[in-house]
Amino acid sequence: MIINRSFLLLVSISCALCSVSCSTAGKASAPLVTDTLSPVYENASPTLIARQFSFTEGPAVDKQGNIFFTDQPNDKIWKYDTEGKLSLFLDKTGRSNGLSFDKKGNLIACADAENELWSIAPDGKVTVLMSNYEGKKMNGPNDLWLDRKGGIYFTDPYYQRKYWTRQKAELDKQQVYYLAPGTKDPVMVAGDFTRPNGIVGSKDGKTLYVADIGAGKIYKYQVNKDATLSNRELFASQAADGMTLDQEGHLYAAGNGVTVYNSQGKQIAHVDIPEKWTANLCFGGKNRDQLFITASTAIYTLRMRVKGIE
Repeated sequence: MIINRSFLLLVSISCALCSVSCSTAGKASAPLVTDTLSPVYENASPTLIARQFSFTEGPAVDKQGNIFFTDQPNDKIWKYDTEGKLSLFLDKTGRSNGLSFDKKGNLIACADAENELWSIAPDGKVTVLMSNYEGKKMNGPNDLWLDRKGGIYFTDPYYQRKYWTRQKAELDKQQVYYLAPGTKDPVMVAGDFTRPNGIVGSKDGKTLYVADIGAGKIYKYQVNKDATLSNRELFASQAADGMTLDQEGHLYAAGNGVTVYNSQGKQIAHVDIPEKWTANLCFGGKNRDQLFITASTAIYTLRMRVKGIE
């Protein structure tokens, strides 16, 4: 198994439970590297919103531009609204990790406590969408992307959790799955990974990106009409965690800060985040031009030249 330093650091951070105090929002002093093609404004720097969490993950934006994210070790989902207000949305979330909204406004969550997929209604009511694969417990759904039909593509890496009673995986591989609308049985659609993690699809729904954090690679696939995947290509060599896309086709990869690639896989920008690990990111705000970044115990925003596709 290939294990790099960034992955080991991620595991160490994600398992840590610590208590830190809130911080007044202010400008981070991290340097920013851009070029003429960059979607990041020159001399821009990320703004610290709060530092009061154990490990932030899974940001997702609703139709209004409000952003929801998880504090996974503390089993909470938080809301950061378009006016800049931070509030607790849900406690006891099934140890939710990756999040995404469906067309009905339900929050679809990778519920790590029992390795399930949940649908969380606006009032907090939970519906379990998926709980196993061919009778075996999933490794641990980590991140997800919904297609136009409402089907769910999700990654299933294995990260041993302190709160699990089991000590080993029931499945012998870590793969990518698809859960069709109205079904409870996921189908494996992509394999040959060391440890798949982040996942995101293009605006037209024809391309899917998967980050294999264990191998230090980002792959892209063609999404077929029957929801299968084909034409796997190496997109970039990076140990990425979460990912997002903007309307111009740039891919943003979280990990050691934020790295931005153009549609051909060429790095065009890098944003330094002054935290141990940058786990995930999404676009939000009223105009979808705020890059929202979950980074270890903190959250940041960065105003962008471009808008997200969410």
